[in-house]
Formats: sequence, C-alpha cells, structure tokens
Amino acid sequence: MNEQARRTIASYPTYQEAERGVDHLSDRGFPVERVAIVGQDVRLVEQVTGRMGLGGAALHGAASGALPGALIGWIFGLLNWLDPVVSGLLLALYGLVFGALVGALLGLLVHAAQRGRRDFASVSFMQPGRYDVVADDAVADEAVRLLAELPSGTSGTGTSSGAWKASRPRSGPAVT
Repeated sequence: MNEQARRTIASYPTYQEAERGVDHLSDRGFPVERVAIVGQDVRLVEQVTGRMGLGGAALHGAASGALPGALIGWIFGLLNWLDPVVSGLLLALYGLVFGALVGALLGLLVHAAQRGRRDFASVSFMQPGRYDVVADDAVADEAVRLLAELPSGTSGTGTSSGAWKASRPRSGPAVT
C-alpha cells in the first residue's frame, strides 16, 4: 500500500453511507483506489447469547473438535495407496467421532475449571462509532467536490447522508 498522506474527505455514521459515498465517487470516474474507508472510535461489543452449563460446554467442545478430527482423519486416509477414497472417508468418520469426544471432554474440563466464573456464551465483535472516507492529498479536493453532488437524504432513516468535513478537512498522519 502506498504511504502518501491522506485526508478525511467525509465522515458517516454508518458503513452503508460511507460505501454509498465511495460508490458515488466510482460512478463519477474518480480513482477509487486512492480512497479508503476507516472505522473510527472502535469499541468491543460482547453480545451474550445464553447460559452455558455443563451440557452446553460439552456440546460446544464436541462441535469444535469434530471438524479438525474429521479433517485429520481424511488426510491420513488419503495416504492409503490401495483405496484412498474409502479409507479417507472411513478415517474421516473415525476422526470426526474421536475429535467430538475429545472436544466434549476438553469443553467439560475447561468449564469445570472456571468454577462458575463465566457460565454464559457470547459473541464478540468490533463496532466503529463512525466511518471516515479518506483520500490521498493529491486527489482529496476533487473527491470533496464530487461528494458534494451526492444527494443528502438516505433511504428510510431520515438522517443526513454525512457530516461533511469539506470546509475544514482534517489533515493528519497518513492513514494506511
């Protein structure tokens, strides 16, 4: 990636709006390879999906161990010179069962070792607070001009399309 200085040309509250702005630039023939969408003010969100008991821990561990076990068994089965398809499928099945059993046991052990400190299941993801569209300094003014042509309404939200930074572009260190 190039190390040219970049400048924020627009800031949007959602990724879809930032994507819409870059798509508008692309439709106008702008060199979009000189543009990036940068998530700012990132926070970690951990969404709790439910309670985790011994059964859930065993099931989660079995699911985690089954696929690697099946893949390892299948690879070993392919090394058989006489009938690699049959032995590959058979060893994949054995590996799936063995991996599920080992995974279930490990899931139970890990859950028991935590002694109730974390008896819930969750999914973690990163969530930016806003999305800045940045462009190389050499083409930033043209990008701001083209984005000013973009209609300001968004479909169905009733909010402004973007909080423009055109009058006071934010300059700073190069964003890579």
